[in-house]
Amino acid sequence: MSIYEQNPSELYGAKARTTATDAEDAKLDKTCPTLAEAVAEIPDGASLMIGGFGGSGAPIELIHALVDRFRATGSPKNLTVVNNNAGNGGIGIAAMIAAGMVAKMICSFPRTSDPKAFTDKYLEGEIELELVPQGTLAERIRAAGAGIPAFYTPTSFGTDLAVGKPVEEFDGRPYVQERWLKADFAFVKAEQADPHGNLTYRLAARNFNPLMAMAASQTIVQASKIMPLGGIDAVDVITPGLFVQKVVEMTTPIQEEDRVRAGEVY
Repeated sequence: MSIYEQNPSELYGAKARTTATDAEDAKLDKTCPTLAEAVAEIPDGASLMIGGFGGSGAPIELIHALVDRFRATGSPKNLTVVNNNAGNGGIGIAAMIAAGMVAKMICSFPRTSDPKAFTDKYLEGEIELELVPQGTLAERIRAAGAGIPAFYTPTSFGTDLAVGKPVEEFDGRPYVQERWLKADFAFVKAEQADPHGNLTYRLAARNFNPLMAMAASQTIVQASKIMPLGGIDAVDVITPGLFVQKVVEMTTPIQEEDRVRAGEVY
Protein backbone atom coordinates (compact mmCIF):
# COMPACT_ATOMS: atom_id res chain seq x y z
CA MET A 1 0.00 0.00 0.00
CA SER A 2 1.39 3.42 -0.94
CA ILE A 3 1.45 6.34 1.49
CA TYR A 4 -1.30 7.98 -0.59
CA GLU A 5 -3.66 5.12 0.26
CA GLN A 6 -2.93 5.05 3.96
CA ASN A 7 -5.19 6.53 6.64
CA PRO A 8 -3.55 9.64 8.18
CA SER A 9 -3.93 8.20 11.67
CA GLU A 10 -1.93 5.17 10.56
CA LEU A 11 0.72 7.28 8.84
CA TYR A 12 1.22 9.84 11.62
CA GLY A 13 -0.13 8.03 14.69
CA ALA A 14 -3.57 7.60 16.19
CA LYS A 15 -3.46 11.04 17.84
CA ALA A 16 -2.74 12.91 14.61
CA ARG A 17 -4.83 16.08 14.23
CA THR A 18 -4.75 19.28 12.18
CA THR A 19 -5.51 21.70 15.02
CA ALA A 20 -3.46 22.59 18.09
CA THR A 21 -3.76 20.43 21.20
CA ASP A 22 -5.75 21.70 24.16
CA ALA A 23 -2.52 22.66 25.93
CA GLU A 24 -1.32 24.60 22.90
CA ASP A 25 -4.71 26.32 22.61
CA ALA A 26 -4.47 27.45 26.22
CA LYS A 27 -0.96 28.78 25.69
CA LEU A 28 -2.15 30.83 22.72
CA ASP A 29 -5.26 32.18 24.48
CA LYS A 30 -5.00 35.99 24.42
CA THR A 31 -8.28 36.85 26.09
CA CYS A 32 -8.34 39.17 29.11
CA PRO A 33 -11.17 39.17 31.65
CA THR A 34 -11.23 42.95 32.17
CA LEU A 35 -10.35 46.20 30.46
CA ALA A 36 -8.20 47.17 33.45
CA GLU A 37 -6.03 44.09 33.01
CA ALA A 38 -5.74 44.69 29.28
CA VAL A 39 -4.20 48.17 29.76
CA ALA A 40 -2.23 47.49 32.94
CA GLU A 41 1.24 47.22 31.37
CA ILE A 42 1.40 50.53 29.47
CA PRO A 43 4.21 52.59 31.05
CA ASP A 44 4.95 56.30 31.28
CA GLY A 45 6.42 57.70 28.07
CA ALA A 46 4.97 54.98 25.82
CA SER A 47 3.86 55.58 22.24
CA LEU A 48 0.27 54.51 21.66
CA MET A 49 -1.62 54.15 18.38
CA ILE A 50 -5.39 54.38 18.70
CA GLY A 51 -7.57 53.12 15.88
CA GLY A 52 -10.62 54.84 14.50
CA PHE A 53 -11.69 57.49 12.03
CA GLY A 54 -13.61 59.93 14.17
CA GLY A 55 -15.87 57.67 16.20
CA SER A 56 -15.95 54.85 13.65
CA GLY A 57 -13.78 52.03 14.95
CA ALA A 58 -12.64 54.01 18.00
CA PRO A 59 -11.83 51.77 21.01
CA ILE A 60 -13.41 54.12 23.56
CA GLU A 61 -13.64 51.57 26.37
CA LEU A 62 -9.91 50.79 26.23
CA ILE A 63 -9.13 54.52 26.27
CA HIS A 64 -11.37 55.12 29.27
CA ALA A 65 -9.83 52.17 31.11
CA LEU A 66 -6.45 53.83 30.65
CA VAL A 67 -7.86 57.15 31.92
CA ASP A 68 -9.24 55.33 34.97
CA ARG A 69 -5.81 53.86 35.67
CA PHE A 70 -4.17 57.29 35.38
CA ARG A 71 -6.65 58.86 37.77
CA ALA A 72 -6.05 56.07 40.28
CA THR A 73 -2.25 55.83 40.03
CA GLY A 74 -0.89 58.87 38.13
CA SER A 75 0.35 56.56 35.36
CA PRO A 76 0.76 56.35 32.43
CA LYS A 77 1.71 59.91 31.56
CA ASN A 78 3.87 61.64 28.92
CA LEU A 79 2.32 59.49 26.22
CA THR A 80 2.75 59.99 22.48
CA VAL A 81 -0.61 59.25 20.85
CA VAL A 82 -1.12 58.50 17.15
CA ASN A 83 -4.63 58.89 15.76
CA ASN A 84 -6.47 60.41 12.84
CA ASN A 85 -7.53 63.35 15.05
CA ALA A 86 -6.78 64.92 18.42
CA GLY A 87 -9.96 64.05 20.25
CA ASN A 88 -13.50 65.36 20.22
CA GLY A 89 -15.71 66.64 23.02
CA GLY A 90 -14.98 65.27 26.46
CA ILE A 91 -14.56 61.53 25.91
CA GLY A 92 -12.01 59.17 24.39
CA ILE A 93 -8.73 60.79 23.38
CA ALA A 94 -10.07 64.19 24.47
CA ALA A 95 -10.46 62.78 28.00
CA MET A 96 -6.84 61.57 27.93
CA ILE A 97 -5.62 64.99 26.85
CA ALA A 98 -7.74 66.86 29.39
CA ALA A 99 -6.41 64.59 32.15
CA GLY A 100 -2.83 65.54 31.25
CA MET A 101 -1.76 62.09 30.05
CA VAL A 102 -0.60 63.08 26.56
CA ALA A 103 2.67 64.87 25.82
CA LYS A 104 2.45 64.67 22.03
CA MET A 105 -0.20 64.07 19.35
CA ILE A 106 0.65 62.74 15.91
CA CYS A 107 -2.43 63.20 13.74
CA SER A 108 -3.92 64.61 10.54
CA PHE A 109 -6.89 66.53 11.85
CA PRO A 110 -6.50 68.33 15.20
CA ARG A 111 -9.55 70.54 14.58
CA THR A 112 -12.65 68.40 15.17
CA SER A 113 -16.18 69.65 15.78
CA ASP A 114 -15.29 70.18 19.46
CA PRO A 115 -11.48 70.25 19.87
CA LYS A 116 -11.43 72.17 23.17
CA ALA A 117 -9.34 69.67 25.15
CA PHE A 118 -6.50 69.64 22.61
CA THR A 119 -6.75 73.34 21.72
CA ASP A 120 -6.53 74.44 25.36
CA LYS A 121 -3.48 72.27 26.07
CA TYR A 122 -1.78 73.29 22.82
CA LEU A 123 -2.25 77.03 23.42
CA GLU A 124 -0.90 76.58 26.95
CA GLY A 125 2.21 74.84 25.56
CA GLU A 126 1.39 71.62 27.39
CA ILE A 127 1.13 69.33 24.37
CA GLU A 128 3.17 68.95 21.17
CA LEU A 129 1.65 68.41 17.73
CA GLU A 130 3.13 66.57 14.76
CA LEU A 131 0.82 67.22 11.82
CA VAL A 132 0.88 64.53 9.12
CA PRO A 133 -1.20 64.47 5.91
CA GLN A 134 -3.76 61.71 6.20
CA GLY A 135 -2.55 59.51 3.34
CA THR A 136 1.03 59.91 4.54
CA LEU A 137 -0.03 58.98 8.07
CA ALA A 138 -1.67 55.79 6.85
CA GLU A 139 1.33 54.88 4.71
CA ARG A 140 3.84 55.57 7.49
CA ILE A 141 1.93 53.21 9.74
CA ARG A 142 1.56 50.60 6.99
CA ALA A 143 5.27 50.84 6.19
CA ALA A 144 6.15 50.09 9.80
CA GLY A 145 4.02 46.97 9.76
CA ALA A 146 5.60 45.88 6.47
CA GLY A 147 9.16 46.52 7.66
CA ILE A 148 9.79 49.42 5.25
CA PRO A 149 11.84 52.11 7.05
CA ALA A 150 11.23 54.92 4.55
CA PHE A 151 9.38 55.83 1.36
CA TYR A 152 8.90 58.84 -0.93
CA THR A 153 5.73 60.84 -1.56
CA PRO A 154 5.02 64.13 -3.40
CA THR A 155 2.65 65.14 -0.61
CA SER A 156 3.89 68.09 1.49
CA PHE A 157 6.66 69.12 -0.92
CA GLY A 158 7.18 72.87 -0.74
CA THR A 159 5.32 73.23 2.58
CA ASP A 160 6.43 73.60 6.20
CA LEU A 161 5.71 69.90 6.71
CA ALA A 162 8.61 69.00 4.43
CA VAL A 163 11.22 71.23 6.10
CA GLY A 164 14.31 69.25 7.07
CA LYS A 165 13.25 66.10 5.23
CA PRO A 166 15.27 64.59 2.36
CA VAL A 167 13.91 65.33 -1.13
CA GLU A 168 14.67 63.33 -4.28
CA GLU A 169 13.56 63.72 -7.88
CA PHE A 170 11.89 60.83 -9.70
CA ASP A 171 10.81 61.16 -13.33
CA GLY A 172 11.18 64.92 -13.10
CA ARG A 173 9.03 65.34 -9.99
CA PRO A 174 10.22 66.10 -6.42
CA TYR A 175 9.34 63.63 -3.68
CA VAL A 176 9.70 63.96 0.09
CA GLN A 177 11.13 61.12 2.14
CA GLU A 178 8.92 59.96 5.01
CA ARG A 179 9.90 57.50 7.74
CA TRP A 180 7.92 54.60 9.05
CA LEU A 181 5.79 55.19 12.15
CA LYS A 182 5.93 52.51 14.83
CA ALA A 183 4.47 52.39 18.34
CA ASP A 184 4.94 50.52 21.58
CA PHE A 185 1.22 49.78 21.87
CA ALA A 186 -1.93 49.94 19.78
CA PHE A 187 -5.58 50.08 20.86
CA VAL A 188 -7.79 48.43 18.25
CA LYS A 189 -11.55 47.96 17.98
CA ALA A 190 -12.73 44.81 16.24
CA GLU A 191 -16.14 43.35 15.48
CA GLN A 192 -15.17 39.72 16.12
CA ALA A 193 -12.13 38.05 17.61
CA ASP A 194 -11.21 34.53 18.60
CA PRO A 195 -9.03 33.47 21.54
CA HIS A 196 -5.93 33.43 19.31
CA GLY A 197 -6.46 37.08 18.34
CA ASN A 198 -7.73 36.69 14.78
CA LEU A 199 -9.90 39.72 13.99
CA THR A 200 -12.68 40.97 11.75
CA TYR A 201 -14.00 44.54 11.51
CA ARG A 202 -17.38 46.08 10.84
CA LEU A 203 -17.62 48.04 7.60
CA ALA A 204 -15.85 51.43 7.78
CA ALA A 205 -14.77 50.74 11.38
CA ARG A 206 -11.87 48.88 9.79
CA ASN A 207 -10.04 52.14 8.79
CA PHE A 208 -6.69 52.52 10.62
CA ASN A 209 -7.19 49.53 12.92
CA PRO A 210 -5.51 46.75 10.86
CA LEU A 211 -2.55 48.98 9.99
CA MET A 212 -1.97 49.94 13.61
CA ALA A 213 -2.24 46.34 14.76
CA MET A 214 0.72 45.52 12.52
CA ALA A 215 2.80 48.57 13.41
CA ALA A 216 2.78 48.22 17.21
CA SER A 217 4.93 46.00 19.40
CA GLN A 218 1.86 45.10 21.47
CA THR A 219 -1.69 45.25 20.16
CA ILE A 220 -4.59 45.37 22.61
CA VAL A 221 -8.05 44.70 21.16
CA GLN A 222 -11.59 45.30 22.31
CA ALA A 223 -14.00 43.10 20.33
CA SER A 224 -17.77 43.19 20.25
CA LYS A 225 -17.81 39.40 20.31
CA ILE A 226 -15.22 36.74 21.07
CA MET A 227 -15.93 33.69 18.97
CA PRO A 228 -14.80 30.15 19.75
CA LEU A 229 -11.79 28.84 17.86
CA GLY A 230 -12.93 28.04 14.35
CA GLY A 231 -15.90 30.39 14.70
CA ILE A 232 -14.36 32.88 12.26
CA ASP A 233 -13.89 31.56 8.74
CA ALA A 234 -10.24 31.91 7.72
CA VAL A 235 -11.19 33.86 4.59
CA ASP A 236 -12.92 36.49 6.76
CA VAL A 237 -9.91 37.17 9.01
CA ILE A 238 -8.49 40.64 8.34
CA THR A 239 -5.90 40.86 11.13
CA PRO A 240 -4.17 37.54 11.91
CA GLY A 241 -3.63 36.73 15.57
CA LEU A 242 0.12 36.95 15.02
CA PHE A 243 -0.21 40.73 15.45
CA VAL A 244 -2.37 40.64 18.59
CA GLN A 245 -1.32 40.22 22.22
CA LYS A 246 -4.53 40.85 24.22
CA VAL A 247 -8.26 40.68 23.52
CA VAL A 248 -11.11 41.79 25.78
CA GLU A 249 -14.80 41.43 24.96
CA MET A 250 -16.98 44.56 24.98
CA THR A 251 -20.45 43.61 23.80
CA THR A 252 -22.03 47.09 23.93
CA PRO A 253 -19.31 49.55 22.87
CA ILE A 254 -19.79 53.29 23.13
CA GLN A 255 -20.29 55.25 19.92
CA GLU A 256 -18.26 58.45 20.29
CA GLU A 257 -20.49 60.78 18.27
CA ASP A 258 -23.57 59.89 20.34
CA ARG A 259 -21.80 60.76 23.60
CA VAL A 260 -20.29 63.96 22.19
CA ARG A 261 -23.71 65.16 20.98
CA ALA A 262 -25.08 64.40 24.45
CA GLY A 263 -22.35 66.59 25.97
CA GLU A 264 -20.89 63.75 28.00
CA VAL A 265 -17.54 64.33 29.71
CA TYR A 266 -15.65 61.29 30.94
